[in-house]
Amino acid sequence: MIQEAGFPEGVVNIVSGFGDIGRHLARHPGIDKVAFTGSSEVGYEIMRGSHDKNLKRVTLELGGKSANIITKNANIERACDQATMALFFNAGQCCVAGSRTFVHSSIYDEFVERTA
Repeated sequence: MIQEAGFPEGVVNIVSGFGDIGRHLARHPGIDKVAFTGSSEVGYEIMRGSHDKNLKRVTLELGGKSANIITKNANIERACDQATMALFFNAGQCCVAGSRTFVHSSIYDEFVERTA
């Protein structure tokens, strides 16, 4: 999807790990920006490491705001049910509450109508 959006190969890299990789990326002087989605605890560590000696740009999405992504080939009935449950489970008082929903334009109107 990144290449389909027009980014040249290698410009955007998604790396997962258990802390050691993130720490290295945050501190490495050759990395210009780090974007992280996850816990506040890890976000603090990335921010500290990214500003210790190299003041790089950091984007942190911490502690929830999890998005539902509904693709054009999704089972629309199940997607509506699951997206609604994700938002309203436990009255929305959940760290993984699906409080944002991205719906493919080709099924958007049907998704909104069914959800309403």
